[in-house]
Amino acid sequence: MAGSGHGRYTYRLRLSRTALRSLLGEWDRCRWVWNQCVATSRQAYRDGEKCGPAHLDKLLTGWRGEHEWLRAGASVPQQQIIRDFAKSRAKALKDIEARLPVRQRAGMPHFKKKSLARPSLNYTLRGFRFKDGRLHLAGGIVATVVWSRELPADPSSARVYQDILGHWYVSFVVATEVQPLPGTGKVIGIDWGVAETATTTSDDHDLPHAEHGKKAAAKLARYQRMMARRRPPKGKRSSKGYRQARKQAAKAHAKIARQRQDTARVWAKRVVTDHDAIAVEDFRPKFLSRTTMARKAADAAISATKNELVMMGRKHGRTVVLVDPKNTTKDCAVCGARAKHALPLSERTYTCTACGTVSPRDKNSAHVMLVRAGLYPAGAESRRPDQAKPGQAA
Repeated sequence: MAGSGHGRYTYRLRLSRTALRSLLGEWDRCRWVWNQCVATSRQAYRDGEKCGPAHLDKLLTGWRGEHEWLRAGASVPQQQIIRDFAKSRAKALKDIEARLPVRQRAGMPHFKKKSLARPSLNYTLRGFRFKDGRLHLAGGIVATVVWSRELPADPSSARVYQDILGHWYVSFVVATEVQPLPGTGKVIGIDWGVAETATTTSDDHDLPHAEHGKKAAAKLARYQRMMARRRPPKGKRSSKGYRQARKQAAKAHAKIARQRQDTARVWAKRVVTDHDAIAVEDFRPKFLSRTTMARKAADAAISATKNELVMMGRKHGRTVVLVDPKNTTKDCAVCGARAKHALPLSERTYTCTACGTVSPRDKNSAHVMLVRAGLYPAGAESRRPDQAKPGQAA
């Protein structure tokens, strides 16, 4: 957790018609370069040849010499998209060599279709600069930045992209320093769930299910019905009404995502401020998408909340330990005994057959996180105050 790191600072962009037209033109050129890299890579695979970033950079020089319209664009974003392609291809080849299951592989890069791929342009330090508070990009593109907060340092790179609503943003990579918080001498264990997003060893820091998606379900269903009624036949251009309904649905989804992110950040900041060490269940909720709890689990946004907690811990120099979730419903946090069978989801009370401890199931799992992380000593002398005595109800 010590030392410096890197963070992204994102800002909204205001574009003139000229700047918007220029950015879309740059994206069309970069998309063409990407598709050429995909075609070259596939041909090299069939011929048994190598296709690394150095070879693609040489080809880019030839492509720019052959096509005047490609040469009219800046070379920085075109070189960066080749690096992105090479990184994506290297990851796919690494997964193949490691013999990972197909469902776990990254997959080889595919062609970017104009109607599906959203614009995203990367610029190195020599591809952008600031002048009078405005962003000047390579190729003579000038954009107005909505400075919602100050940059802590000079950025090393920038990414200009468009979201699904058509809004443009710029994301800067900035070197950051750890911002230490005062020590508290406290530790906390966190267990993820569906009834409650996070159950902790401290009752004051439990995170209830916010249900942002459930509250917006009626509005989303309305826009989706509008889209279904106006959906164009295959091969036909979509109508204005369909595009408007699709935009309204996208705005509703974006609002839900922002609400989930804000809830996660506020809770993570409170947990990190009040505790020096955090034991977090390294829970991967992907399997829940195949159960009857899929909708509620997706609305809980467990993965996003866990990532916000880890990033907040790094930012403030706290100790964050990711704990393997296997058998957490079997172990007793007091005596360490392990039951033969895991509790069914309908059973919410944990009873240890060895020492007789009775406690809420999720609370026991949260304390098991502390034991496994080495932050909470196991044994009868570490009986928790929220537990009842053996043989008594919690």
